[in-house]
Amino acid sequence: MSKQETTKPSVAVHKFSSCDGCQLALINMGEPLLVLTQLVDIKHFAEAGPLDENAIVDIAIIEGSVSTSKDLARLQKIRDNSTYIMTIGACATSGGLQALRNMANTKEWIADIYANPSVIDSLDNSTPIKEHVKVDLELWGCPVNEQQILSAIRALLFGVLPKEENDKVCMECKRQQSVCVMVTKNEACMGPVTRTGCGALCPSVGRDCYGCYGPSENPNTNALANRLLGFGLVKEEVARRFLFINSAAKQFQQQGIRLKN
Repeated sequence: MSKQETTKPSVAVHKFSSCDGCQLALINMGEPLLVLTQLVDIKHFAEAGPLDENAIVDIAIIEGSVSTSKDLARLQKIRDNSTYIMTIGACATSGGLQALRNMANTKEWIADIYANPSVIDSLDNSTPIKEHVKVDLELWGCPVNEQQILSAIRALLFGVLPKEENDKVCMECKRQQSVCVMVTKNEACMGPVTRTGCGALCPSVGRDCYGCYGPSENPNTNALANRLLGFGLVKEEVARRFLFINSAAKQFQQQGIRLKN
């Protein structure tokens, strides 16, 4: 083994409760992923092959939320074995779609679905990683994109935290000169309160943003809720806009619950 190989920073990619979409975003990088492997030594990445969950690494990348009792002990072990923890995707940063169960009686619906509920290991709540251990960097999105991951890893390799991108999707639409679907089509768009990162993908093809990158900086959720109600949507419909992919994100959760009540 060459000297260069032995001094490369090490990375581990860990999965908790999730759909694997953010890991697939990493795998689907193609050529940039090959470049990344020249910069770092990937010690653990079950989705791609390398297996060493207890490896001591410089950067631990975590996808998924804490949803089972076993997750807590495993997560603390990862924290102890890592210099930096970077969470990727809505599940890891806000609890994800599965956090919708936080507003229901988890035991009841498990009993309704499974013939033997006692074999299901599921916490009452789905929670983001930061609620249990120190997280050094969060990358929001459902899923995240390859440029986010690459930029973040490069910055961490130099010992600095990347600048947080929390501009609103509306700002990205303006930069791309995309037509506003809320103004021109009366679409119930979440762009005014959602952080960019996707490149305003949905509005660029004529459909409304549904908030997959979570709350932006200083989101005025009251103003947006009132505007959507002005389109003729009932409160329940507007609440669903906020209580969706990032339902446990504080700003979205508060507005959604207000509308439901």
